Amino acid sequence: MSTFNPTTTLKERAEISLNDAFLRNAVKYTTEKLRTAKKLASEEQGNWEEWRERARQIRLHTIANLDYYLAQFIENARAAGVHIHFASTAEEAVEITMKIAEAKGAKSVVKSKSMVSEEIHINHTLEGKGIETVESDLGEYIIQLAGETPSHIIIPAIHKNKQQVADLFSAEAGETLPPETQVLAGFARAKLREKFLEADIGMTGCNFAIAETGSMVLFSNEGNARMVSTVPKTQITYMGMERIIPSLDDLEVMATMLPRSATGQKLTVYMSTITGPQRTEDSDGPEEMHIIILDNGRSSQLGDPEFQEVLNCIRCGACLNACPVYRHVGGHTYGWVYSGPIGAVLTPRLNQDVEKWGDVAYASSLCGACHEACPVKIPLHDMLVYIRRQKVEEGYTPKSERMAFKGFKYLMSDYRRFKRSMNLGKLGQKVIVQDGVIKSKLGPLKGWNSYRHAPKLADQSFRDSWKALDHDLSREVAEMDPEVMKRMKEIMKNRGEEKR
Repeated sequence: MSTFNPTTTLKERAEISLNDAFLRNAVKYTTEKLRTAKKLASEEQGNWEEWRERARQIRLHTIANLDYYLAQFIENARAAGVHIHFASTAEEAVEITMKIAEAKGAKSVVKSKSMVSEEIHINHTLEGKGIETVESDLGEYIIQLAGETPSHIIIPAIHKNKQQVADLFSAEAGETLPPETQVLAGFARAKLREKFLEADIGMTGCNFAIAETGSMVLFSNEGNARMVSTVPKTQITYMGMERIIPSLDDLEVMATMLPRSATGQKLTVYMSTITGPQRTEDSDGPEEMHIIILDNGRSSQLGDPEFQEVLNCIRCGACLNACPVYRHVGGHTYGWVYSGPIGAVLTPRLNQDVEKWGDVAYASSLCGACHEACPVKIPLHDMLVYIRRQKVEEGYTPKSERMAFKGFKYLMSDYRRFKRSMNLGKLGQKVIVQDGVIKSKLGPLKGWNSYRHAPKLADQSFRDSWKALDHDLSREVAEMDPEVMKRMKEIMKNRGEEKR
């Protein structure tokens, strides 16, 4: 389990994000572009729901038989010359990494984007040992210079604009660089090229591992993953234990679904399938290759009827782009490595700590947009409800909240008590109603009314309205002409006989 601890509460982090205009505009602009691109790409592909169902079935089958496919992958990867390591926890993965680095006398490491490496916080340990660690993905490089963590699974620096990037690069370059994409990309390219050539170890993530061949697959749009996996003499790949797919045929489905769901591309620019270290006939590649397979809470989801499907995730980020909460606050509000709806489920589940992390499950409107966007149909909105329920059942909600809901239950269990409380509420609200709405920011109203106004209680309740309507109808019926009443009864009788 991770030892990472947020220094602020969910509400405090959300408050910071909501008051950051640059962040909100940048996240809104980019997620809207990604959502539009995904919609167009899925429509162009055609039969999108059939593709989703096929992808879902592949993942369901694989996770249901994960022990078999993991064993098959390990056997074939070892046969190809790969050193396989298994880490039960993040700490074990770090320990394995450091032993490899020490054995190689490594002084520098270059990395491609890897969420698992973020999960185990390997950069901090490497740098603490005096080993230079450089992120080669452009977005990761930006946030590394900023001293931040990723704000999005696919686009780590989604919360930064060009001027902010220019400021970071200018400080690194020792000269002022203009906020122009070509100039900034050119600086990063020249800087990173040196690091590729100097690095002792290349570190990558793993989008998919193919059981039947022992291969690992990397998706990339910048080409940096190929440099990381071919230039350094030693390669270390971090792989979540669930990243398996059975065959190359299954890769065709995933290679169709992931880029379209993530960025709206038909195909990712670079897709590298790597089977073992460099062979005699190869022109490039690492001399030694290590794959560290990480559990870190994943196995605890196996066999759980409510949460096993979370392991189906292919890390496309589509649920983040669809989520109305994420689009307002960005990724850092969630407090850990994974953000958005998938992060709100993974964070308490992988850390196995609902008391500490269960609050992130409330960072959702439960609208179901994440489920509709997910290419493998993970019911994230249901899982968020399960986590909320677990938090309540285990007594981790505040005492004031528990008392409030007990009071709510007492009032709602008897319509007479409910009616009396509403009548009292109508009287009590008069001191805080302004222009027909409640603008007060006192007590429980503060969170809501900081950004909107609460409606006042209606002057007439639904029950009273219905009672008045029923009285008016009864009076109208009583005043009807007897002949009309007789004719209506005959019509109703005939309709009843026709139904029989």
